[in-house]
Amino acid sequence: MNTRVTDASRTMRKAPRQRRSQVMVDVILQAAARVLAKSGWAKFNTNEVARIAGVSIGSLYQYFPNKLALAEAIRQQHLAAILQVLAGAATEEDSLAIRVERLIEGIIAAHLINPSLHRVLLDEVPLSERSAHQEFEQQYAEFYRQFVVTTLSRDSARATVVAVVLASAVEGVVHDAARRDQLGSDDIKLELQRLIMAYLQS
Repeated sequence: MNTRVTDASRTMRKAPRQRRSQVMVDVILQAAARVLAKSGWAKFNTNEVARIAGVSIGSLYQYFPNKLALAEAIRQQHLAAILQVLAGAATEEDSLAIRVERLIEGIIAAHLINPSLHRVLLDEVPLSERSAHQEFEQQYAEFYRQFVVTTLSRDSARATVVAVVLASAVEGVVHDAARRDQLGSDDIKLELQRLIMAYLQS
């Protein structure tokens, strides 16, 4: 079970400003994701990440003060991918069924990019302070609210609560499927789509 961590050193030490520095950070994060997915949180360490990335430990520490900061950067990449999926599902011109299908397929696809890594992030890596993901949570909540408003135009007073329930349902089903290694199941995807359609059309 995750524990919540309040250590401010979880964040990047500095942001890369030059193209070469950004490439190095990308390489470090790719290596970190591989090591974290393979070894799990308990055996995850910066020396192994630096070795796999082909950089010195000093170069790694220029940007990431510790393994918590590395894991947080990986988590932020995952959250950014989720927001990209949500943006692609927001076209109001399409029917509700198409938007729901696009939403579910996109979120599942984002979680299938590296299922082992996602399971480690979900169950092993300590959670961040809530403020660390404040921007993501605001955009995430606003997407679902707008998604619901377009469906419940005659009952928009319900929109905020319905959006919270809907987001929790999607997140719960997808994360549970990820833990069970069932994200690729067509049956789960279909049933989740039916669940959302039935709820929004009730």
